[in-house]
Amino acid sequence: MLNQYFATCPRGLETLLVDELKQSGAKEIKVTDGGASFAGELAVVYHANLHSRVATRILMQVGRGQYKTEDDLYQGAFKINWPNWFDVKHAFMVKVTAVRCPLKSLEFVTLRVKDAVCDKFRQAVGSRPNIDTREPAVRVHVYLTADSYQLYVDTSGNPLYQRGNRKNSIEAPLRENLAAGILKLIGWKPGQTLLDPMCGSGTFLLEAVMMALNIAPGLYRSFGFEKLKNFESDTFKKIKNAATKAVKPLSFQKIYGSDLDLRAVRITKQNLSEAGWLEAVQITHTDFNSLVPPAEPGILVANPPYGVRIGEDDTLAALYPLMAATLKQKLAGWNTYFLTNDLRMPKLMRLSPSKKTPLFNGPLECRLFEIKMVAGSNRKDKDDAKAAE
Repeated sequence: MLNQYFATCPRGLETLLVDELKQSGAKEIKVTDGGASFAGELAVVYHANLHSRVATRILMQVGRGQYKTEDDLYQGAFKINWPNWFDVKHAFMVKVTAVRCPLKSLEFVTLRVKDAVCDKFRQAVGSRPNIDTREPAVRVHVYLTADSYQLYVDTSGNPLYQRGNRKNSIEAPLRENLAAGILKLIGWKPGQTLLDPMCGSGTFLLEAVMMALNIAPGLYRSFGFEKLKNFESDTFKKIKNAATKAVKPLSFQKIYGSDLDLRAVRITKQNLSEAGWLEAVQITHTDFNSLVPPAEPGILVANPPYGVRIGEDDTLAALYPLMAATLKQKLAGWNTYFLTNDLRMPKLMRLSPSKKTPLFNGPLECRLFEIKMVAGSNRKDKDDAKAAE
């Protein structure tokens, strides 16, 4: 019998998530806002945790039912034989998510489900596991609608965007799975020139290197499923060995990054260096408007500073026209992409986006603007110059 799962992802990346789940062998995929449910054997969920670039978590369903009161939820959780799922020595936590839930306090629901798990352990093995809300070995998730509940154990552990290779970051870093999703949405392919002129702590660059070298995003981290009693270590070992063998040799990948902030440049270099990938990328300390782009046109992607990060709308209003001038003068023939929550950006740049994709960076609603810098827009000036010769 197939297990039932639910994978979450940043809103706006659901289609990409479905493609990845299919590649992992998932069946019965159903998309919802911010995720997808699916069915599969344990090998499917091991593969998806290891290989998905856009998923945030993958949860395994352990129970479901109807409820009216908190006590119904207690009874529903108590029915599950938790000692079959994890060992009493593992600390756990409970997280409740609800949509149109009529109950007054989700904190009280959390407490009742915790009690049910602990009471079941006491009944079965005579002792109860500890609670740890910071670094739990096991996470139990409760999802409530108006009258039904679903109970899950988390197969991922720490969120999947924590790849284990970005040790240092600056303020408001871009989440790795959103950065990877954007690289897929904009159609960047390994071998194609990629430039991030506002690289921050290097998230786009790190994700691009992993894609270019065919490195599974979860290759250097551990997972929640390794703490569960149904863990098939031989199955996971085979999947991980195959992923390790598929990694390509390190070489320069036509990936370029720069930033005005010297600290950001240092942090990016440090992150790439600690991951062992510095050779794949060229990093410079340069202001956007002093860019010397690679000779070969390609894709520019940036997460420029916006109000939340620097709190200066007037500064940004003055910056955008300068950025537009740089794009026109230096990046003819390039496709450029900007993720921002500042919807004034294209208007203040006086450039028309060919696409506006709504995306969420954590809780923050943003737009991914596509602005194509058409080669030959300066042709009239060149023709005039020829005529004058």
